[in-house]
Amino acid sequence: MRTGIMTITAKGVGYLKNPLFEEDWEIAPELLNCALHGDEVEADEYPRSAGNTFANSMSSKTQAKVLGVTKRAKTHFVGTIEEDNGKAFLVPDDKRMYVDLLIQKEETMGATHGTKVFVEMKPWTDSKQNPQGVVKKIIGEKGNNDAEMESIVLERGFDTDFPPEVLHEAHLTELNERAILPHEVAKRRDMRGTFTATIDPFDAKDFDDALSIKKINDDLYEIGIHIADVSHYVREGTSLDKEARKRAFSVYLVDRTIPMLPHVLSNDVCSLNPHEDKLTFSAVFEMTVKGEIKNKWFGRTVIHSDKRFSYEEAQDVLNNKGNGEGAEFFEKMNWFNTIAYALRDEKTKNGAIDFETTEIKFKLDETGKPIEVIKKERLDTHRLVEEFMLLANREVAEFIFRGVENNNKGKGSHLGVYRIHDVPDHEKLAELSLFLKALGYDLDTKKDITPKDIQKLLKQVEGDPNEALIKTATIRSMAKAVYSTRNIGHFGLAFTYYTHFTSPIRRYPDLAVHRILQEVLHGKIMTDREAALYTRICLESSEQEVKAAEAERASIKYKQVEYMIPRLGQVFSGKISGVTEWGLYVQEETTMADGMIKLRDLKDDFYSFDQKSYSIIGQQKKKKYTLGDPIKFKIMAADLERKTLDCVLAE
Repeated sequence: MRTGIMTITAKGVGYLKNPLFEEDWEIAPELLNCALHGDEVEADEYPRSAGNTFANSMSSKTQAKVLGVTKRAKTHFVGTIEEDNGKAFLVPDDKRMYVDLLIQKEETMGATHGTKVFVEMKPWTDSKQNPQGVVKKIIGEKGNNDAEMESIVLERGFDTDFPPEVLHEAHLTELNERAILPHEVAKRRDMRGTFTATIDPFDAKDFDDALSIKKINDDLYEIGIHIADVSHYVREGTSLDKEARKRAFSVYLVDRTIPMLPHVLSNDVCSLNPHEDKLTFSAVFEMTVKGEIKNKWFGRTVIHSDKRFSYEEAQDVLNNKGNGEGAEFFEKMNWFNTIAYALRDEKTKNGAIDFETTEIKFKLDETGKPIEVIKKERLDTHRLVEEFMLLANREVAEFIFRGVENNNKGKGSHLGVYRIHDVPDHEKLAELSLFLKALGYDLDTKKDITPKDIQKLLKQVEGDPNEALIKTATIRSMAKAVYSTRNIGHFGLAFTYYTHFTSPIRRYPDLAVHRILQEVLHGKIMTDREAALYTRICLESSEQEVKAAEAERASIKYKQVEYMIPRLGQVFSGKISGVTEWGLYVQEETTMADGMIKLRDLKDDFYSFDQKSYSIIGQQKKKKYTLGDPIKFKIMAADLERKTLDCVLAE
């Protein structure tokens, strides 16, 4: 008997994962015994001779059956109400939920056929019966933009509304903390006399970070990286803190943000709005024009932002070189940019990997329907802000690491909250190597891969039509960056120390880092209880980060598919982004939308899959379709529910 975590496919087949297994155990649908995707279960091997017809006919994997569920991964589901013979069922949005939930009439909250709802599943122990559920929230009509976007976040466990006690606490915080009192300023470094600006997207509502600059002499500048002091307003143990920790992240959908903190804090009290005094936690550096750090200081500050730039406005200031609008800011923006370039060059020299990929945004009509898809432009000002945020995160991480060591007088651990990125898994690198060979590139996986090896590869593929494809495949071969109390460094950035310090309005780990930094500054030693708390925060936040990213990707995919619906039958250009034994995955060049051309729909020949070359080859005409090939195709069907596109080759 073994304990493990269930993975369930859309076809209802289960796979039991356990680090002790050489391979996953496979579980037929009829042997799942009420286990659902993500559940922790106890299972045992199920011999083929015991009449397991699924195993006998379908797979060579070790077969198993679930003995019982020890821990449910989730008990709340989003879906659509369907009525049949006077009974109401929830058809879940998550296709890995292989069974519909029966809902008694008195527990539907009046929801009728076609309505999207949020349902709590009752305890389910009899696999011969449908599980039962209770409607907790009516979301709206299926296909309605607001209902679909809310469904995406609710399905992944994020609340769209704040509990009344949290809103009440936020309101009291606003009333009590809006005015910055002299005694609070007296405890902080006053930097209101130094030029300070925020640089953010044009439609940003919350401002986590600001940059200040002051020239000391011809080759020395004081650079301040100022971060909203959320820890001053959100105190440990409060309802605000508990809710922020539960959410862990703000979630950014195509048309809205589901914030970690109530708007009165995220967009107002904590936000570094222009022309207002604000409380901040800062990393201040004396630096040369070459990016060399001569002195550093960390602590609480008060600032006054002189200017709120969008990335585009700040870029115009740089481009205009002191002429036209914003000319008075050129000198300081140019100082920032020059030092940022030096920091980037040094980072690259040390082996940092540039995983810059193409991102898209949507122009929506008043109903939320996408009417245009635009590729985001990557500007120097994006990179400028990024370099200073990386600098602050790196230096704060090292300061905490060293500070804990000093406070513990060299004894014990260096516990903090770090952002770590492990070395790539050898198996995944071997798969990447095969993938690259098919596209004409070599990656030597016989030796230990370093960040510089990946960097060299990405440099080689610059300008290649398959550059984006190779970058995506390389990213997928990397370990996932996570939060941890134990520092192992960051492989992708080639940093020995790294954390997240710069976004406490939208990331709970950053808020935790602020609290730890303050304790280090005060010379306090982390207790065992605090160490256990931060370890839990790291685990919870890493899990929530995955869910937030899934929600963001799901909203993009939904809008990509929705954009294509009025364009069914049209011919599009793209490239082959994946090759399998059942068909070709294609990616449209403008919208980056993914679709599938099924092998059975290729009528001119009988095609077979060649795994070595990532190709399909026609048996008679020997026509070959290979990963990365440019291709023209028609979109014939769009499924909004599954967020998929069915395509055929264009004649």
